[in-house]
Amino acid sequence: MAGRLADVRVLIVDDDPDVLQAMEITLRAEGALIKGVTDGNAAILACQGEEPPDVVLLDMMLPKRSGFLVLEKIKGYEDAPIVVMVTANEGHRHHAYAESLGVDAYMHKPVPMQKLVDQLVELLDAREEAEEGEDEEE
Repeated sequence: MAGRLADVRVLIVDDDPDVLQAMEITLRAEGALIKGVTDGNAAILACQGEEPPDVVLLDMMLPKRSGFLVLEKIKGYEDAPIVVMVTANEGHRHHAYAESLGVDAYMHKPVPMQKLVDQLVELLDAREEAEEGEDEEE
């Protein structure tokens, strides 16, 4: 069984080892290729590597560099990954700020793992459809 996220490269950025492990187990079961990091600077480096992620699951409160600063940096890349901010912060201003920086989805912890997988599949399908539309226009 390939899973709904077969061969999708996912970077999980969270300083809580329990959250990191739960996401990793769930997404691996769906076929995703996982890399996990625990601080904002490591997230930036992972996105600049030879095999950048297709998707970044990003916590807001991180050591070394906040999730907002990471989001702003990686959404500035030409082929920016899909970014889902997953946070315990329920402030509406934070949500609005993340949207202004280009976040693709914003989810509150604790996130039901099935809901997270569904959201990723939906975002990946939408990106694929958009890219197919661009190819047809050319």
